[in-house]
Amino acid sequence: MMSRERKKAAAALHEKLQILRSITHSHAMSNSSIITDASEYIKELKQKVVRLNKEIACAEAAALKQNNDSSPTVTVDTLGHGFLINVFSDKSCPGLLVSILEAFDELGLNVLEATASCDDTFRLEAVGGENQVDEDVIKQSVLQAIRNCSESGGEDEG
Repeated sequence: MMSRERKKAAAALHEKLQILRSITHSHAMSNSSIITDASEYIKELKQKVVRLNKEIACAEAAALKQNNDSSPTVTVDTLGHGFLINVFSDKSCPGLLVSILEAFDELGLNVLEATASCDDTFRLEAVGGENQVDEDVIKQSVLQAIRNCSESGGEDEG
């Protein structure tokens, strides 16, 4: 009787692990490897949630800025071993993107992915890896790049 219950419990556990393996897109065969892959998958999902919440916060801040004043918004967040930088300004000047990218380069930031829009307003989202620079230093450097561009009028189209 006990053996039958153990087999039933083992089969149920095996089925649940296979479901977990499928959901997390794991190719592992051992139970411990499936659980390890699931743990990594959960960490990745948590990072995505943080990133999406920051994007929402930045978009809300940008909407408020459009209604209230014209100062730029810069947010810098650490994601695991990397970073996420959001920049919004209701004014875009020629060379602004170049100026910000040069500021990243001076800080030694390794940008892995970036999306920018430079029409009437300026919007930049940059994701990078291995950030050894303080978030406030990055923010101040980007704000200084924006000020420098605004004061000089920029040289390149941004």
